[in-house]
Amino acid sequence: MPSSRAAALVPLPGEPELRVRLTWLSVFRTIAISLLLAVFALRLLASSPRELSRQDILAFVGIGLVYVLTLIYGLWLRKGRVGRSAAVVQVAGDILIASGLVLVTGGADSPFSFTYSLAVISSSIILSQRGAFVTAAACSGAYGAIVATHLLGLGAHPTTAMVVRASFHFASNVLAHFLIAALAGFLSRQLLAAGGRLSASQADLRRLATLHEQILDSTPSGLLTCEEDGRITFINRAALSILNLEDSAVRTMKVQELLPGLPGLERVPRYELKVDTRRGPRILGLTLAPLEGPGRATRLIVFQDLTALRRAEDELRQADRLAALGTLAAQLAHEIRNPLAAMRGSAQMLAQDGAGDPGVSRLTAILLRESDRLSRLVEEFLRFARPPKPQRRTVELEALVQETMEMLQTDPLSRGVELALELRPVAAAVDPDQLRQVLLNLVRNAFEAAGGGGRVRVSLTGDVGVARLCVWDSAGAIPESHLGRIFEPFFTTRSGGTGLGLATAYSIVRMHEGRLQVTSSPDAGTEFTVELPLAAEEVQGARVGSG
Repeated sequence: MPSSRAAALVPLPGEPELRVRLTWLSVFRTIAISLLLAVFALRLLASSPRELSRQDILAFVGIGLVYVLTLIYGLWLRKGRVGRSAAVVQVAGDILIASGLVLVTGGADSPFSFTYSLAVISSSIILSQRGAFVTAAACSGAYGAIVATHLLGLGAHPTTAMVVRASFHFASNVLAHFLIAALAGFLSRQLLAAGGRLSASQADLRRLATLHEQILDSTPSGLLTCEEDGRITFINRAALSILNLEDSAVRTMKVQELLPGLPGLERVPRYELKVDTRRGPRILGLTLAPLEGPGRATRLIVFQDLTALRRAEDELRQADRLAALGTLAAQLAHEIRNPLAAMRGSAQMLAQDGAGDPGVSRLTAILLRESDRLSRLVEEFLRFARPPKPQRRTVELEALVQETMEMLQTDPLSRGVELALELRPVAAAVDPDQLRQVLLNLVRNAFEAAGGGGRVRVSLTGDVGVARLCVWDSAGAIPESHLGRIFEPFFTTRSGGTGLGLATAYSIVRMHEGRLQVTSSPDAGTEFTVELPLAAEEVQGARVGSG
């Protein structure tokens, strides 16, 4: 006997499941009746009309009628509502078909008495074990009536041997009906229990697969699996977000196309790789390991986006270098300023004493000019090394940028340069004089880089908590090797430049708790981006708007 737990797993047959069972039984009955009809048709064709008995004709007509009724029943199952009544109708029809077939083919001596067993088996499938026993009793009653009718049809005095043989047929068939009902019911119950356990296991597997998929999609690290030939078999949502790709596009790519420069598909404990995406270059820290399995050569690649981390490290190193260089520049400026003042004073005295000598006047003019140049350079050193603390107040950046750009329109460097402004109203807490100095440095550098026929664009936008000022030029002439040093003091590629303009701009932005970044390529051009904190009321308004 099955356990209570197994019995609890037996699903109650609902309408969809019962419809499926009845449909398959109808298909089986249709096939069986079609075969019987074909056999009788061959017999009728092979026999002469005189050799055919009345029973043969009745059997053929009865089978044909049953065939038609089965087709009608199948159409009813397809379109009508299926319930327990449909199952009872089918079982009753099976009993009637079996009885009619036995009756017209010899009664107690009919070779088709086994058809009752088929009715019992079908009943155990659709009506459970209790229905199988009820069907066995009905089949036994119907067969008993046929046997009794057969004996009575033999005459008023059937022989003892006839009665014994009929009784044996009846008893053996009744025993077979109930044994088949018990066995078929038990097997049906076991199959239903196994089906219930299978359904429960499938449900568990679906829940586990859903949980597994949710875990993989929610992890912040990029995950992908690929075969030995590089074909990608799985990629999670984080990986698509990091690489800024669509799932449909990735499915047709090789891993070498997705991650160019991958060192190979062997085990890699830790490796940093720079890849180009639609959002710009990204630095990935990845780990590659094989997935174990028989006959498999699948690799797992786990990677994280280290771009922001590496940028922060670079900015921290840059700030340390600037602090050290600034201290050195301040010390040197103080050491140079006093001797320079004495030299200039001496040159002025020489110029007064030798006013009548052209040679002396020329030399003293050179001394005065160069001392003034050195004095300006020292002032720039001091301005870079010790920039004044910003006097911050809330400023409308759009108006500040507009005024600065109007002033730069008369700059000789702007001649022949196409200038575009894309400004939005943004307020930030800044020192307007210092920010104007930053903008002047960036825009004049852009004018000089773009040259005649070039393009420069100045844009101003506001993001969540950040004001973003971008200066772009079409030149894209900064080599990648120089991008890491461009904000260092005294580093310049321009003839006659001091290399302090961008370094000073960087220091001013850092004093405003902001960030100054640069990207450059011959195709995309060069863009300097200044990010500054928004004013307090702007931040509050952005939060209210997003809420």
